[in-house]
Amino acid sequence: MTTKTVAELLSQDVTLQDVTVKGWVRTFRANRFIALNDGSTINNIQCVVDFENFDEALLKRVTTGAAIHVTGELVESQGKGQSVEIQVRELEVLGDSDPETYPIQPKKHSFEFLRENAHLRTRTNTFSAVMRVKSALSFAIHKYFTENGFYNMHTPIITGSDAEGAGDMFRVTTLNAKNPPLTEDGEVNYKEDFFGKEANLTVSGQLEAETYAMSLGKVYTFGPTFRAENSNTSRHLAEFWMIEPEVAFMDLAGNMDLAEDFLKSVLGYVLEHNEEDLEFLDKRLQDEEKGMPQAQRSPMNLIDKIKFVVDNNFKRVSYTEAIEILRNSKPNKKKKFQYIIEEWGADLQSEHERFLVEKHFKCPVILFDYPANIKAFYMRLNEDGKTVRAMDILFPGIGEMVGGSQREERLDVLKEKMAALDIPEEELWWYLDLRKYGTAVHSGFGLGFERLVMFSTGMGNIRDVIPYPRTPQNAEF
Repeated sequence: MTTKTVAELLSQDVTLQDVTVKGWVRTFRANRFIALNDGSTINNIQCVVDFENFDEALLKRVTTGAAIHVTGELVESQGKGQSVEIQVRELEVLGDSDPETYPIQPKKHSFEFLRENAHLRTRTNTFSAVMRVKSALSFAIHKYFTENGFYNMHTPIITGSDAEGAGDMFRVTTLNAKNPPLTEDGEVNYKEDFFGKEANLTVSGQLEAETYAMSLGKVYTFGPTFRAENSNTSRHLAEFWMIEPEVAFMDLAGNMDLAEDFLKSVLGYVLEHNEEDLEFLDKRLQDEEKGMPQAQRSPMNLIDKIKFVVDNNFKRVSYTEAIEILRNSKPNKKKKFQYIIEEWGADLQSEHERFLVEKHFKCPVILFDYPANIKAFYMRLNEDGKTVRAMDILFPGIGEMVGGSQREERLDVLKEKMAALDIPEEELWWYLDLRKYGTAVHSGFGLGFERLVMFSTGMGNIRDVIPYPRTPQNAEF
């Protein structure tokens, strides 16, 4: 008899058949009802034990967290809440769980407590649901790009370049920290390091992806990226995953079309395939917000928010137009914004982005043509000389979800921009080569995967959508 998953058993309409299942005990009530879960679904299967037919010492070992193997008959359930249950004939405890010390007891736990027990937190409904949704999103991303003719590439995790010009990078070295080799000038001699030069963990695979796009046409990366920003917020991680497509012969308008279609497709996939998990997470969010003041509650529930993105056309607005809207908005005039918008050139904050999406346009927004001096060196300069062909996609509840641009394909302009920012040409000689040999218009964008997972699950802290978060002062597990 093959072992079935709980998900398979609960979807069966054939009863009165012998089944076998393995999983972890969630609860054991009245020495009779075992709620069993194996991670395949948010739902438990009820296993009914006739305690008179089992050794008392064995039943005492059926505690929350124990791993068990059950064989019995699948029957129509007499109780509420499930369609089928198992009348247990054989019961084996595969792994005991001491109820005195097992941390995930069947009661409400704070997310802080669960982060301290991150190795066990997927034994709870919330975290198992989040991780199933995350897995489905990951699959949907690869599916979308594959079906649309993209090639997946793995860009280097260890790199000698700083793609963002942000400077917040983790150094990779084999040199002795206490006593590194020095040059005659007393500087650290990186020529003696493993790679013969300074090396860091990557902040983005974009520059390398551009090189492949300029020969393969359409490529995407989906890999880990690292930022050494000392940001202890609910939206920042030191290690996270990024999705970065790059496409040859595509301009900014095409880039916006691609990003919008991509987001609607992957979010549509989880709406279709993760219904039960999303319903559970939706109810969790509503329960959590009941105790909050009305002003802090989400204007939409979770599933409606996802449908809002899937069903609405994204509004495209220039940065210049957005600044005017914000300058004249009520919260700006009444000084309700933490960051008051006074003039063109301001870097928009999350509060401004959310105002545009949630209050003003009431749909997802794509902002484009940003001031050149607040954007990266590789973005294509517009004819006005002061804006670049950049675009950001703004979502309800989150703010910026996607950042992208048409890349600067003109060699002379790119060299000027690099010189103005003191980026040495010899460091990016290969990137400049793309502009010498068959250059063409090309574009791409970056999407932080965990931000997308936060949006899709309603989780308020990015540390709760990645198995083991890496944040300042924390590399546990």
